[in-house]
Amino acid sequence: MSTRPKALITGASTGIGAMYADRLARLGHDVVLVARDEARLQALAERLRHDNGVEAEVLRADLLHRADLLLVESRLRDDADISMLVNNAGMAGGGPFADADPDNVEAIIGLNVLAVTRLAVAATKNFVTHGCGTIVNIASVTALMPESFEPVYLATKAFVLALSQSMHKELASRGIQVQAVLPGITRTEIWERSGMDVQALPPDMVMEAAEMVDAALAGLDMGETVTIPSLPDMADWESFNDMRRRLHPLLSRRHAAERYRLPT
Repeated sequence: MSTRPKALITGASTGIGAMYADRLARLGHDVVLVARDEARLQALAERLRHDNGVEAEVLRADLLHRADLLLVESRLRDDADISMLVNNAGMAGGGPFADADPDNVEAIIGLNVLAVTRLAVAATKNFVTHGCGTIVNIASVTALMPESFEPVYLATKAFVLALSQSMHKELASRGIQVQAVLPGITRTEIWERSGMDVQALPPDMVMEAAEMVDAALAGLDMGETVTIPSLPDMADWESFNDMRRRLHPLLSRRHAAERYRLPT
């Protein structure tokens, strides 16, 4: 049995997931690579073994297929060597809500919400047993900009952000570190798969996946619960959070606000 830490990474065949695999292998992690494209996964695994001397296992799975999802859940729940989950697999492409294809909407929610949540639950059960572990959930800055993007995708990422913050609140005292990563526009294949052209966007808005992941890992090392790689000053995020928390005592009260009361 290896004494190295082991990370399971979803969506690992390309883009952000593949970059996490590369960086974690360089840091001495064994990796379990999860995605649909087995040929790409095998090529990546071979390179990671050769370049870093780590164990790299391929676990081919389509997380929209229940049997595959349950297989990955089982691995996360039962493999005591896994100490890190990178919950990266996701998809965009919902388009205008008025034109949405219900089946496509269901797939986006299935991958971005259901699979992310079920895998996080499975990892949590494992990590709680051992009193330590790390869960990285890849969200998006669109979670903070509900007017900015297609409704279904950004709503799923808002879910991931809220889930991660609540998980952190519950699990930090039990030795589990939870991080939500909120990338801005990142150069990955998700754009092409969604029918969007990242090349048409202003270059100063597009971050390379390597830089994004390096920033996210730096944020993890700093103990950030929410990492926004593009944000120059995290004090702005803290200020935003402080304003939100100040609403707490006003959000659930015995009587409706005065403005909602009918004149007598």
